[in-house]
Amino acid sequence: MAAREDFIEVTIPVSRTFVAALESLMQAQGALAVTFRDVADVPVLEPPIGETPLWPEVMVSGLFPGQTPVKALQAALSLAPGVESPGQVAVSGFEDRDWMNAWKADAKPLRFGQSLWIVPTHCEPPEPAALNLRLDPGLAFGSGTHPSTRLCLEWIDRHDLRGMSVVDYGCGSGVLAVAAAMKGAAKVTCVDIDPQALLATRENAAANSVGHLVDPLPPDSYAVKGADVMLANILSGTLIELAPVLGESVRRGGWLVLAGVLNHQAEAVIRAFGRRFSDWDQISHEEWAGLSARAV
Repeated sequence: MAAREDFIEVTIPVSRTFVAALESLMQAQGALAVTFRDVADVPVLEPPIGETPLWPEVMVSGLFPGQTPVKALQAALSLAPGVESPGQVAVSGFEDRDWMNAWKADAKPLRFGQSLWIVPTHCEPPEPAALNLRLDPGLAFGSGTHPSTRLCLEWIDRHDLRGMSVVDYGCGSGVLAVAAAMKGAAKVTCVDIDPQALLATRENAAANSVGHLVDPLPPDSYAVKGADVMLANILSGTLIELAPVLGESVRRGGWLVLAGVLNHQAEAVIRAFGRRFSDWDQISHEEWAGLSARAV
């Protein structure tokens, strides 16, 4: 198999107690990459800030060069803590692909609301006269397919943002920022802790001819006050922690638009923003909630 395949994938289910040791052993054996996924259906939706969540039972996958001796690799990995027998070490091979372009087969234009579309760059816009945001998914989060992103994009589609100052806090790919700029925002400040997200935001804004309106920043450079609209598509725990920063950024009468919140978490998020905001509205898509309010 090793002589005919470009890569070898080894998958081993173990308790999360043994994940770190197994990951280290795979890397010592020459793994090109190590990834984790759930063995069962136990979602981890709210990890603590700064931590990598793991499920009780984890499928650890290692990607190895195709010329790696399979039997020797299996023997070495079967000695890892948590591996009870060599049969627990599953090996498969596959040929190299153009992974950067493989997503195109499934990527299709998506409409949000009445007139806002996200159109992959290899596709023709279904409605050329509509607002067509051209986007190729990169390493950063945010291509419009997640319900929380959809809720924010639909809010943007419903509102006239001409001349407004907007903040996209936790910008990911910058899709919300770009959409806001294309809807007429005069300036959009984007914030993310991930440098890759800031790069993706800058590139996506330039690709849609709004690069001059979008300003990507790390959190320690952020000092906005008096914004007309605050967009924050982040998990609820982070929204609650950032409530003072986000709330103080919005001018009186301005909009606060939050997503990344599960329906049962909405009440706690609203409480975190206190009396600074009123007229809360909640719209749900699947198990996710989109919240909006006005600053008082």
